[in-house]
Amino acid sequence: MNYLSNTPVGPIRDRLIQWYETHHRQLPWRETKDPYPIWVSEVMLQQTQVKTVLPYYREFLSVFPDIPHLADADLQDVLRVWEGLGYYARARHLHQAARLIREEYHGRIPDTWSEFRRLPGVGDYIAAAVLSMAFEKPHAVVDGNVKRFLARLLKIGSPVNASVSARAFKNASGELMDSLRPGIFNQAMMELGALVCKPQNPHCDRCPLDAFCRAYQSREVDAYPKRAKSKPIPHYRIAVGVVCKANRYLITRRKPEGLLGGLWEFPGGKVGARERAETACIREIMEEVNLCVEIKSHVTHVKHAYTHFKISADVFLCSYISGEVKLNGPVDYRWIPLEDMDRYPFPKANRKFIPALIQLVQNPSSEIDSTGPHVNALN
Repeated sequence: MNYLSNTPVGPIRDRLIQWYETHHRQLPWRETKDPYPIWVSEVMLQQTQVKTVLPYYREFLSVFPDIPHLADADLQDVLRVWEGLGYYARARHLHQAARLIREEYHGRIPDTWSEFRRLPGVGDYIAAAVLSMAFEKPHAVVDGNVKRFLARLLKIGSPVNASVSARAFKNASGELMDSLRPGIFNQAMMELGALVCKPQNPHCDRCPLDAFCRAYQSREVDAYPKRAKSKPIPHYRIAVGVVCKANRYLITRRKPEGLLGGLWEFPGGKVGARERAETACIREIMEEVNLCVEIKSHVTHVKHAYTHFKISADVFLCSYISGEVKLNGPVDYRWIPLEDMDRYPFPKANRKFIPALIQLVQNPSSEIDSTGPHVNALN
């Protein structure tokens, strides 16, 4: 379906770019044509707000200012700088891509679709964004802001959150794009979606395209974009055990791939349907690292939301009783002193309870919530 039939494409392009030149936000990655910082920004901005990204972006570029520095870095150092930003596969892929560019492209970021698209972690959106903004290649971007803007402008009825709708939005964006000014045009579409054509209470009175917006003209702005009904987000109960042995604490490293890949954490796992959190903690430690432990204290209770599920975690301070570490799942482990916690990249859920852990260890009298009688692996 051609959504742009009878649409004045030329005036829309001109007005959109004029608006952008006057109203766009001053952001550091917009002050350069260097593909590397533009690429870093686009990777960080995936599913993450600008205000959250800014400090991470500055810190990342101060530590890894170019491809050689990133390629030479150890992955653990990259993850440590990235810690807290979430979606850690983005950091792993960026690191892998830097090494590939060093080895196969002599440190030069490729400027063609076929070459850039094959780099680790680079999908259609990242490729279109970097190639258009850094190299002025005519590739249209399609992100959440662009989909919302196009859905209202053209009254596209395809659900924005359905994979089957991707082609409709990609085609519409491609037809509308200014091929002579692709970089600024793509940024203008995204910026209008972020600042004016917002998800809730859009500022239609400030929109430079109100005269062309089909949803606005038909007074149906609130009806767009269409969304397919989402499945309920599952919730899991988790038990985490901080195992202490001779004033050192056991941490394990997750396998490199998958959720939170390469990060360090404390042993633990899901609590069974009719299982006590204390029992699950001891069981998980035995299954995961082969240690027999005794629960000493309940540290705290934390909640955390991931993209596709949520967790509620009970965290326990445990004393080592017996056993030698044998890993079942994790790929590495360390016994570290309390003061070394900041040297390792942890998931955000772990970072939420580490301050409470430190307070409890340093000041045992501050303990508020205890498990009561000690529970050991033999019970």
